[in-house]
Amino acid sequence: MEVILLERIEKLGQMGDVVNVKPGFARNFLLPQKKALRASKDNLAFFEKQRVQLEALNLKRRDEAQAVADKMAGLSVLMVRQAGESGMLYGSVSGKDVADAVKAAGFTIERRMVNLDQPIKTLGSYGVRISLHPEVSVVVTINVARSAEEAERAAAAAAAAAAAEAEEAEAEAEAEAPAEEEVAAEA
Repeated sequence: MEVILLERIEKLGQMGDVVNVKPGFARNFLLPQKKALRASKDNLAFFEKQRVQLEALNLKRRDEAQAVADKMAGLSVLMVRQAGESGMLYGSVSGKDVADAVKAAGFTIERRMVNLDQPIKTLGSYGVRISLHPEVSVVVTINVARSAEEAERAAAAAAAAAAAEAEEAEAEAEAEAPAEEEVAAEA
């Protein structure tokens, strides 16, 4: 079934593209969500008349989403869950749980905005992509731990490891600089 996209859809196309999709995807998702129109002469003419307004509306929404993404950048959320000795959770962390935790941090998002490829089933720190707009997304760090104290210890260990890695990279860069100067002097 051919449809005209009314907004950018990831892995499908940009606004105004005429794409061929499976009928069920069009009937059950694109058409009811007002993300597409059936491709017909009348709808093509209607879309061309409305194109400027739709692009302006899309630009306004994208700018609003970008402002929220700038505020949300670097957000880290702690989720306390029960887990076994091996670090496996009793249950899992789903997209709904992530959306609720981000809402508790002061941002208004919906569950469908959370792009979680698979449920989180072990303790640790995870980067989860939040799509605020089809063209704007931000990565939020989800720290899953047994308690707040354990999360703080894990964060401190990760910070120490990052600092050690940065020092090592800096020392390596300093070691390479004299070698490059010697090669330049020989030439």
